Amino acid sequence: MKPTSTYRLQITPDFRLQDAARVLDYLADLGVGAVYLSPVLTSTAGSNHGYDVTDPTTVDEQRGGEEGWRELVATARDKGLGIVMDIVPNHLGIAHAWENPAWWSVLAEGPASPHAAWFDIDWSADRIALPVLGNADDLDRLELSEDGRELSFYEHRFPVARGTAGAGGDPRVVHDRQHYRLVPGVDGNDLLTHRRFFTVSTLAGVRVEDQQVFEATHERIARMVREDGIDGLRVDHPDGLVDPKQYFERLHQLAPEAWIVAEKILEHGEELPEWQVDGTTGYDAMTEVNQLFVDPSAEEFFTTDYQRRTGDELDVEQHVLAGKLEVARTLFGAETRRLLALLDAGDVDPELLRDALHELAARMPVYRTYLPEHDEALTEALATTRHDAPDLGPALDVLEGQLLDVDREAARRFQQLSGAVMAKGVEDTAWYRANRFVALNEVGGHPASFGTGLNTFHAAMQRREQRMPESMTALSTHDTKRGEDVRARLAALSELRGPWTRFADTFGRHTAIPEPTFAHLLAQTLAGTGPVAAPERLHQYAEKAMREAGLATSWMEPDAAFEARVHEAIETAHSHPEIRGAWDELTSALDSPARSNSLSQKLVQLVMPGIPDVYQGTEVWEDSLVDPDNRRPVDHEHLRGLLARHISDWEDPAFKQHLVAAVLRLRRDRPESFTGYRPVDADGPAAGHLVAFERDGVLACATRLPASLAQAGGWRDTELVLDGSWGDALRPDPATFSGRVLLRELLDHAPVALLVRD
Repeated sequence: MKPTSTYRLQITPDFRLQDAARVLDYLADLGVGAVYLSPVLTSTAGSNHGYDVTDPTTVDEQRGGEEGWRELVATARDKGLGIVMDIVPNHLGIAHAWENPAWWSVLAEGPASPHAAWFDIDWSADRIALPVLGNADDLDRLELSEDGRELSFYEHRFPVARGTAGAGGDPRVVHDRQHYRLVPGVDGNDLLTHRRFFTVSTLAGVRVEDQQVFEATHERIARMVREDGIDGLRVDHPDGLVDPKQYFERLHQLAPEAWIVAEKILEHGEELPEWQVDGTTGYDAMTEVNQLFVDPSAEEFFTTDYQRRTGDELDVEQHVLAGKLEVARTLFGAETRRLLALLDAGDVDPELLRDALHELAARMPVYRTYLPEHDEALTEALATTRHDAPDLGPALDVLEGQLLDVDREAARRFQQLSGAVMAKGVEDTAWYRANRFVALNEVGGHPASFGTGLNTFHAAMQRREQRMPESMTALSTHDTKRGEDVRARLAALSELRGPWTRFADTFGRHTAIPEPTFAHLLAQTLAGTGPVAAPERLHQYAEKAMREAGLATSWMEPDAAFEARVHEAIETAHSHPEIRGAWDELTSALDSPARSNSLSQKLVQLVMPGIPDVYQGTEVWEDSLVDPDNRRPVDHEHLRGLLARHISDWEDPAFKQHLVAAVLRLRRDRPESFTGYRPVDADGPAAGHLVAFERDGVLACATRLPASLAQAGGWRDTELVLDGSWGDALRPDPATFSGRVLLRELLDHAPVALLVRD
């Protein structure tokens, strides 16, 4: 049975399954259909996210263990809540080798290990490369245990193969006899011999395409489905798998009644492949909603303003190509080497073939192909690369003949490589460089598109209802670059250009960050959050953002002087009278339209076709930035108290929670009312400022572009024609509307209305 809605909880060593069980009564009161858990299988010690699973056969003790799991299941059933689990089939955590029994066995026994088939290791290459050393001389710091069974390097421990060490043996000599070799961390991108998650060498790819490996790594999940009746599964990063379609067929057989959603990032115009899933995890829905609240008429102003301040005249697509080429060339040496070894190069120069692989991967318009059914994207990328780099023609001939052949291992591996290049080159590079209007720089976002019209939005919703009516929808996740309310505030910038210009000018004049595109990003970030009570959050965000951008500093080569200038700018913004005055003016101007945007986008997301997710804490106003900021602990006791309050003022942060509860309770109690999709048009001079649609007895009315609406003189004589009698579930006192209704009367209580047919 599909949940009516979900509420995401981050299960950590500090918020365990037992803690989660104690907030389920609050979730039930809120109207939630199912609790949606981050990964709970045993992961690396100290992991706050759980995506580095080390033992997929057990529930993580640091997250509450089997006892905590049983308590949560029992409590959820008692409260009438379903359970949705986040699972990680693509990789396992190997940062602490001794914590992963399967990996420890492979390091000890090599290809003879019973777990050798679990991991995607290139056994034809040199020994398994483990990039843990500071430099090559660190091998002299290896120590051999007294019993000769382990090698250690500071906190790292590694097994010694039987018969390769005697008491008192030389650690370096013993090391050279192992199935693995320790190498400097800086060499990991080039020397690695196992497939990894993106560029994270401590996450080793798993061969779930092997039926026995699938069964072994999903055994605990299968019991959770069979014995505990798990209602849904969220599948992390299926694009990393050899054959996602095959994987979802097997998963569906394992959990035939479960609601299954895939963390699939759809590019502009891309459709979800025909997998046995109910939909995606909602980034596509997030983009559709985000774009609705950005004023398209502001595009020329923001383009000109950005270029004037930064001198950056690259468009978004040029930034994307540059970012993807950079990461392909610098971060994926090991993956490229493995691909080249699988290709029949003929008389083509290997260096030319290497260049062609990088150029081709960078021009893939989507994350990857799914051969043999979906080769259009690769064919398009080949044609584009031929046009842009005609000197690569002979190498591209080789690639075209082999990468389109699904029977070749090279074709399968290129599909996995292109997705990693997209993720690292776009989300983690270009989206920190192409800073024209950062409200749109989101996972799965399309910042080249500056806002959208009502007709476009309604058409997208009708397609959604037809094709993915049970897909997850979201506004915030544990991976979003900015929280939904920060984006709501930034969207209002598209209408309040005067206060923004004054603040940006003042900030730039008094801070002078030497990299202007990052200065522009930081100024928008400050506009999106407003002054914060804990500036260290902004410092933490800025460090990650400037290093991801990789223009003036980076993770591998941090520039201390540049970073100090950035941190100084954040402090100056909070303390300098002139900057703070302009910042406060901007914050004040944004407050009301931003809250209107927040409520409106939340209403749209919760009522639109799909299964809505509420990320922990986002039922009230919040100002989170990229992780780990968006994974901060949530005070559910405080939220429980707010839910019991009588809320009348729509600018009260708790009004958002009031709205969330109203919709989720309706979805739970009247699921039949959330089918179909019918746009509802207003009539009058301000009609374009209303987004309204009916499902089947529930009608959402939200204010679009509220700042422009105020300048237009309010709703004036704009009206809505209602068929039948309707009550607004968001009003504290009963009110009934029917026939021709003036919007100034319908929305006199709040900028949103949730109408329910009597």
